[in-house]
Amino acid sequence: MRDEEVTVSKVDIARAAIRAGTFSGHTSGIARDHVQGNIVILPQSLASDFLRFCQRNPKPCPVLAVSEPGDPMLPKLGRDIDIRTDVPRYRVWRRGELIDESTDIRKLWRDDLVTFVIGCSFSFEQALLDAGLSLRHIDQNRNVAMYRTNIQTEPAGPFHGPMVVSMRPLRAADAIRAIQVTSRFPDVHGAPVHIGDPSLIGIKELSLPDYGDAVEVMRDELPLFWACGVTPQAAITQARPEFCITHAPGAMLITDLLNHQLAAF
Repeated sequence: MRDEEVTVSKVDIARAAIRAGTFSGHTSGIARDHVQGNIVILPQSLASDFLRFCQRNPKPCPVLAVSEPGDPMLPKLGRDIDIRTDVPRYRVWRRGELIDESTDIRKLWRDDLVTFVIGCSFSFEQALLDAGLSLRHIDQNRNVAMYRTNIQTEPAGPFHGPMVVSMRPLRAADAIRAIQVTSRFPDVHGAPVHIGDPSLIGIKELSLPDYGDAVEVMRDELPLFWACGVTPQAAITQARPEFCITHAPGAMLITDLLNHQLAAF
């Protein structure tokens, strides 16, 4: 019980800092035992289409929770989570164009907004660390590298576009172990969608990620690519909704759920 109390305390401290606007960075490696989530907030008129988009693309868009219209609370994910203040950094979109970033969206909140929380690969990173694998972006205190690919998502309504992936380099034996570990967590993207040559999925240069921070891939390592919850942001640029709010890549919602609760087996 003592270990759980320490972990919860860390979550409370992290959430308090995020809510106060004193922490606005990436959350990789923070509260490692706890489930983190990608955020998409849309008008209710588009919520049904977006839900179908997620259902048709469960690998990049595994849905953890959906709010009631106009309700900023997410009781399934945390006793006091307020989606208007509890994400380190938000992105505000109009007609598919990024117009602002903010640490607080209370002034933008509307009665018709629906929040979607989508599983994040940060949640399986603790399982990889527990398995003895080293993750370079965590060791270097960087955001994970993310890339747009040539893998197309299954469209729904106005939502469509390329899958985004996150990349972690590992030696061959560690890569096999990483596949075994992450396959147990389908609600946070599961096993990788690609291993090896990045050009086969449309990535020209690993040193130039579309989101996040680049990390070096050593000569004895393979790049492993997992489906990523930033994929909806690529779909938003195609759908061009009148108004939308997302998290900034890497700046996740930290929930009260524990990662082991999402393990399928």
